[in-house]
Amino acid sequence: MKKLLLFLAISSTFLFSSCEGEDGQDGISLLGQVFETTVNFHDSNNYRVSVTFPSSIEVFESDVVLVYLLEGITPNGGDDIWSQLPQTYFNINGNPEDILLYSFDHTFFDAEIFLDGNFDLSSLGNEFTDDQTFRIAIVPAEFASTNLSMEDLLQNLEINSSQIETITN
Repeated sequence: MKKLLLFLAISSTFLFSSCEGEDGQDGISLLGQVFETTVNFHDSNNYRVSVTFPSSIEVFESDVVLVYLLEGITPNGGDDIWSQLPQTYFNINGNPEDILLYSFDHTFFDAEIFLDGNFDLSSLGNEFTDDQTFRIAIVPAEFASTNLSMEDLLQNLEINSSQIETITN
């Protein structure tokens, strides 16, 4: 009987540990995924754009979705400047009371990026609405941080910018 119990204990330990993937989930690698898209906001889409995740990316309930806005390029090195959403802008169109917000929400299949403001969004200039580039990162919760720069995120996930897929919307 002792041998049977020992065999069952060893077997169950082997069974449960052998099914575990390299990074802790059953056979699934816990690698973050990053892709980017360029979109336009306008009155006809109600200043909201739905971005469907590429079919190669599976989002789990425990994953964190982060969205970054391309703000510009550094003058010296030509490096991209990314700001994590939500992002708030003040003094739009020269009015000190105007507030503009880039924000997002998401499901397991897509992210909806939208503009919100306390003024008529149709008065926005093209610099806020046209050809806005976003990077969307699907990150396992263990790597997620509420204030992670794009550079830190890519470094933690061991992704270089040449590996980032660009999708059209």
